[in-house]
This record gives sequence, structure tokens and C-alpha cells, in this order.
Amino acid sequence: MPSYSIIENFEVHKNNRFLEIAEALKPELLHKEIKAEKEIMVEKDRQMRTVITEEHPIENLYAKSLKRDDTVFVDFGDHAVGYVTLELSKTGSHQDAPVYFYLKFGERLEEMTDKTADYDGWLSRGWIQEEYIHVDVLPAKVKLPRRYSFRYMELRVIDTSAKFQLKINGISCDTVSAVDMESVKPVDFGDPLLNQIDLVSRKTLKECMQDVFGPKRDRRMWLGDLRLQARANYYTFKNYDLAKRCMYIFAGLLFNEGKLSACVFTEPEMEPDDTYLLDYALFFSSVLLDYYEATGDLETLRDLYDVAIDQIRIAMTQLNEKNVVEDLGDAFWCFLDWGDGLNKQAGATAVLIYCIRYGIRLAKILDKQEDISWLEEKQAMLKEAAVKEFWDEALGMFVSGPDRQASWATQIWMILARVFDKETNCKLIHHVMEVNPRIRMVTPYMYHHYIDALIRCDEKELALEEMKRYWGEMIRDGADTFWELYNPYNREESPYGSSMVNSYCHAWSCTPTYFLRKFYMDNEK
Repeated sequence: MPSYSIIENFEVHKNNRFLEIAEALKPELLHKEIKAEKEIMVEKDRQMRTVITEEHPIENLYAKSLKRDDTVFVDFGDHAVGYVTLELSKTGSHQDAPVYFYLKFGERLEEMTDKTADYDGWLSRGWIQEEYIHVDVLPAKVKLPRRYSFRYMELRVIDTSAKFQLKINGISCDTVSAVDMESVKPVDFGDPLLNQIDLVSRKTLKECMQDVFGPKRDRRMWLGDLRLQARANYYTFKNYDLAKRCMYIFAGLLFNEGKLSACVFTEPEMEPDDTYLLDYALFFSSVLLDYYEATGDLETLRDLYDVAIDQIRIAMTQLNEKNVVEDLGDAFWCFLDWGDGLNKQAGATAVLIYCIRYGIRLAKILDKQEDISWLEEKQAMLKEAAVKEFWDEALGMFVSGPDRQASWATQIWMILARVFDKETNCKLIHHVMEVNPRIRMVTPYMYHHYIDALIRCDEKELALEEMKRYWGEMIRDGADTFWELYNPYNREESPYGSSMVNSYCHAWSCTPTYFLRKFYMDNEK
């Protein structure tokens, strides 16, 4: 089902001082040229999985002359984000017609055998990384203007003419990022799989650190993603200016009633999307406190404090007569997870309680006594209401919505909100694992919060095993960078109607490096 928001009477209220601060923090991107490594042959096996049947040095491809309907596949050897250049020439007689060819870029090998003509999802097919190109005069150096996120490339010659053939003399990519992988020292966690998970996490984060934090496909910045990316950044690349820039962009582009947009476009100019997600807006208090604890930047905290607290005030206006968040059903009003059929009411209430705790901590730093009293009062009220409205004694779990749905997401957020004490929360998380509610987690975003809940319940070893099981299985399935969505029960699941437009380098998936470096190193913080 399509998930988007269009707000009527949408108004943008810009804070030019905040936006000027953000612009001054815009990073100068680092460039590194990499070259295609191998020519590969791919096909689907009997289980309909895409496999490499042959691979050859890239020089094998450069020795070929390509004619109509010839197709070649290239492997760059690792995931890359950047701008591709093709060096082309010809063989045969004079070029008497344009050469016409098709390119497709993929992060996963499966994308090389996907038939994009069959795409029928609801997300724009414009996100599929493919191009149709004419070149009138050879030789030529074709620099593609779009930024691609990929490892594999397909080139299919649609036509030349009977008199000449196409030759490829070189394929390279000018990769770009705000950070350098070599700036972070590897850590030996005593397990090769954990070391690999840490590496792929950092690679995922690095690829998504451009002029803002954000997943590769969207070319925009989401507030919920920013929260997790920034946490991982503080324990790896330590690019504090980029995190600060992103916060000032969000705070500088408020809309109706002072709300924070769920995401912000950065081109052709800074502009908030007309999408409001209750949980994403609330997380600004968490983003701000995380930044302050990493940097001690009190000036930024003072600047952005009111924006953070206002999101809590706005959320409090969305409570019903039972003092829990009003259930808006299937409308795109709260994210939590992509899980099919997931009811958001109880989880949204828990996120509000969770973020009030961050608001209290912010208020205490600035000695805002009136805010502290108000927030503590509302926190106590909401916890009492959440237990009264959502706790099902017979099930031993929290339920949500008119159908009294029990889901993983609801239990995890109630644990993180500390509605119960730690001992009760620990019993709850084990009960959930035993029962395994039908509405499961399907994104690394939600799995992050599951790992967080386990650690907060003093289940560090179990959290480690779950990280190895989930992110480790993604690596075994071929991940060079971690994916937007990964359901081990359905590897082709997509919230968009087709996995062809899933993102396979999605920075909300990068947080194992945060957990590993914060909780599993000798110098724990």
C-alpha cells in the first residue's frame, strides 16, 4: 500500500540564521577514483537465485567488439557511490550511425537479472538505476551526470550499424563521500563475523554520508534515519559538523504549528517535504541530546532546545480522552517499521514517553525547571495510561489498536520507554521471543531498537547473538552494504510492491558498529 503524506495548507517557516549555520557546515566531499575489476557472466540457478557463472579480468571485456544485442556485466569488486565514466571507441568502418546502448546499475547481483519492464510497484520506477544513451561520435569519454549507488553494471548494445562495432576501453567511478574509511581504525571483536559486520556497517554509513546524512536512494534527509546514522558516526568517523548541519537544516525549516518535517530535500534548495511523522519529529530530542553528549556543544543545545521540546508539546495535543496517542489507522502518520498490518497506536505512545525522557535530560542541562516539572508530570501520566489501555494480562504483552494487536514493535518500544521496571522488561522481552508475535520486525531500523532493548535489559550476550544472526545473515546473502529492508522469512519483501526499488545501501542499517563500539569494547563509554 502506498505510504506518503500530502498536507493541505502547507506552510514553511524558515529560520534563516539556522540555515546559514547549516550552509557554513556543508562538507567538501572527498573523491577517489576506482576502476571496474572484472567482467562476469550471470544467470538464475534452479532455485531462481542469481549467480555468477564465469568471471574474467576486465581486460577480457576491453578486448571485445560489441554489436547489436550484445550484453556484458561488470563487477567493481565492492559497493561504490559516485559518478561513472565510460571510455568508448569503435572498430570497423567509419561510424555511420549513433551507437545506442542501455546501462543498468545494481547494488545486488539479483538486480542484473531483474526485468525492469516487469516492475509494477507503487514507488516511482524512476528510482531504478538505468539509462538509455546515444553517442554520436566515437571515440568518446561519456561521463554520466547522475550519482549512482552500485557494485554491478550491465551494458547492453541496442544498436550500432552493420559497419562498426563498439569497444569499451575503460570504466571508472569517481566515488564521493564526506568521510574516508581509512580514518577509522578496525577493531578486533574476537569473532570474524562480528569484525565483518562492523566493517560493512561502517561502509554503509560512509556511503550515505554526503552533504547530509541520508539513504542513497532518496536524495533527501530523513529525521529517523539521521538519529541512527549520527549515533554510529559518533563512534566511528566523528564528523560532528555533519550532524550539526543536519540538525540546523531540520530546525530551520519548520512548518505548520512549528512541526518538524519527516524529511528534507536539499536540492535545488533546502525545502521540507510535506510529510509529518509523529515518531520522527519526536526523535529530534534524542538527536540533540546524543549530539550534545558527543560534543559538549552547549551553544547548539541552547539554539535548538525549543524546537525539540515543541515537538513533545505538539505530540501531547494528539492524545485522546484516555491519555494515549490517537490511533489514525492506515494513514501515514507514524513510521515505527514497514511491517505489513502493523498498528502504530501503542508504539507511538511509547515513543512519546521515550522522547519525554530525553526532553527531561535536555531541560536539566539548561536548568529549565518549569519544563522539567511539566515533562515529568506528563511522563508519569502517559506511563499510567499506557499500562491501563494497552497491557493485556492474559497475553502477557502490550496490545495496540481496535483489534488489540500484539507486535514485536509495540513490545520493544514499551521496553525502551521504561513503562515497567528493568526486571519486568527482561521477562517481557523473553516472553516475546518465545511467543514470536505474527507481526514481526522487517527492517534493520526496527532491529536496531530490538538490540537496544536487549542491551537495556542487561542481555548483552543475547543482543550480540541476535546481531550476528540478523546482520550476519544479510552478509551471507551477499551484502556489501546493509539493506533498507531484510526479512529472513521473505528475502524479496518490499514495502513498495517490488524489491527492484528497495535500497541496498541504507544507513539506518549501519548501527551494529555503534553497538559494538559502545558496548563491546574495553573502553566502554
